[in-house]
Amino acid sequence: MRTILVTGATGKVGTRFVPRLRAALDPRDTVRVLVRDPHRAPTGTQVVVGDLLAPADRATALAGVDVVINLAAAFRGVPDQTARAVNLEAATALAREASAAGVRRFVHTSTNLVYGAGLGRPALEGDPTEPSGGFGTYPEIKAAADAELLALREALGLDVVILRLAFVYGDGDTHMRDFLPRIAGWAPHRRLPTVHHADVAQALVRVVRGGGDGRDGRGGPGQSPVYNVGDDVPLTVHELAALHGLDRPAAGGVDGAAGDPWEALPDTGLARRELGYRPLHPTVRAAAEAGAL
Repeated sequence: MRTILVTGATGKVGTRFVPRLRAALDPRDTVRVLVRDPHRAPTGTQVVVGDLLAPADRATALAGVDVVINLAAAFRGVPDQTARAVNLEAATALAREASAAGVRRFVHTSTNLVYGAGLGRPALEGDPTEPSGGFGTYPEIKAAADAELLALREALGLDVVILRLAFVYGDGDTHMRDFLPRIAGWAPHRRLPTVHHADVAQALVRVVRGGGDGRDGRGGPGQSPVYNVGDDVPLTVHELAALHGLDRPAAGGVDGAAGDPWEALPDTGLARRELGYRPLHPTVRAAAEAGAL
């Protein structure tokens, strides 16, 4: 019987993940959430009312916890100071405090945007995290958080696992439809790496359970602390616009040759091998055909 703390439970990812987590766990396990508004807390959870930025609230939320899943994130539309406070300072403070509280595993969601251009192939988990700068300061802040969390893993012996997510979509989330007009200047053949909410949940649950075999532990020495999570095949901006009934970008777009065709495209082979991850919706088109957009 375990207690699992989820932060960011009222966000786009959290609201879709928590019910899937509860369904996947032993009924004796407890899912605890740290939320500012108790009326927005997912049903069937143990609610701690507080703010992730407040040390005292974090301490209350961490008491008796076995696993932390940190989904909290602040990005588009927030000041850089807020993004840094949530994505870097609070995330790393929570990890340090989790270690001190006896938490066994700390799972953190990051982004594929931490990888830069120039690799000449999809990005692997061990590649440098040097964002290209085309997506604001968010990737840089997340890359800094990843680096500090991995350093804490070595220094504290905390089992930190980082999932670097592609662009998350599906389950009625309007995020992609709202985002596509922002990249109307992209060349129509440029690809956008994506991952469905159901597959984000799948990957997170596999880490909590212990990988592909369901054990409580990820298989011992040699297991990676970082996994890329995404669809099997990213679609082009042209295809995504068509699926959402939007005007398709004109041929040639502002970036013409689409820049580096591999920029921010993640290789998910490691998650497949070590976690048993297989996308339930391998492409956005498959999700659309399944009525899962």
